[in-house]
Amino acid sequence: MGTLGATLDKIPGPEIPPEIRAMLDAAMQANDESGVDAIVKYSKNGDPGSRDLVLRRATDWKEARARARNERVRSASAFELWSGRVEAGGFISTGNSDVTGLTAVADLTREGLRWRHRLTAQADLQRTGGVTSRERYAAGYQPNYKINDRGYIYGNGQYESDRFLGYFSRYSGSVGAGYGVIRRNALTLDLEIGPAFRQTDFTDRTMQGSLALRGSMDLNWTLVSGLVVTQQASTYWERYNSTIRSVSAIEAKLLGPLSARLSYTLQYESEPPNGRLTTDTTSRASLVYTF
Repeated sequence: MGTLGATLDKIPGPEIPPEIRAMLDAAMQANDESGVDAIVKYSKNGDPGSRDLVLRRATDWKEARARARNERVRSASAFELWSGRVEAGGFISTGNSDVTGLTAVADLTREGLRWRHRLTAQADLQRTGGVTSRERYAAGYQPNYKINDRGYIYGNGQYESDRFLGYFSRYSGSVGAGYGVIRRNALTLDLEIGPAFRQTDFTDRTMQGSLALRGSMDLNWTLVSGLVVTQQASTYWERYNSTIRSVSAIEAKLLGPLSARLSYTLQYESEPPNGRLTTDTTSRASLVYTF
């Protein structure tokens, strides 16, 4: 019996084949989590005997990354860990104004362990012969408290100014719940809903404040590497004037952090001031810098 036990101890156990280990190590060094997942998936067919070892090695790596990231987030100041995008380009508008002009957009996000903060700003401006024919400004702030990997509670504050749509200023505030309906490597979809309050200063010198219901969706779909389709939409249902805003876009990676973006924006106001159209559309072509 002792001889048999000694013999069994000398029998080598399963090991990760060198080819799979080399690919796994390369993906880990590149911090490519999707690549690691793909190697784990296909190693089950390539070498079933080592699949548990590959999975364990990948799991240990992910857990170590998560611990390091959490520690980095805990020790970071409020001015660190921001990521985002800056967009600049031109547009063609139809509806209340048929013009061409310039546009600029900034979108910043900070991901914490429990909190997510998002800041947005946008400006569209057109001047022809010294006369402004289109002028829109918008800014927003949205903090999210994460309940789990998918659910969160949000707050939303927004300022808009667009006299060609019929208002000098509009302030909106909302709280509610959001949920990540789809969470895949190439496809994500977030939905939000909650009560809101809006106050609008119209160009006809009237002012209006009303309770509303806010809903929004945010879809990101990576068709192939470097080509992304996005669809963002929000709506305010209220007693006096409801609003629907939709932004559809396609973005193609050019070089490094630079991308080219084509987008189409539609904004609908159910009860605009007299002499204004209900619908405005804007087509944009722009360059995007991501950081």
